[in-house]
Amino acid sequence: MIDVNTEVCVCNSITAGEMAKCIKENNLKTLKEIIENDICAIGDKCEACHDEGFHNDGINIPLILSMVEKGKL
Repeated sequence: MIDVNTEVCVCNSITAGEMAKCIKENNLKTLKEIIENDICAIGDKCEACHDEGFHNDGINIPLILSMVEKGKL
């Protein structure tokens, strides 16, 4: 399980918990919707959080999205 305090979008200082909350509250369903949303800035500065994760750890936006969809976050 991922710690909700893990920073996923380092460029915007967004944690896994904050990202999950934004995804749920705004009913975001795709990576594109998340990046293009105007409510919470996620993944709009660099692309590390889109793929391999900032620390090359695999903790990225698609992983958080998947965990939200499965009710694990």
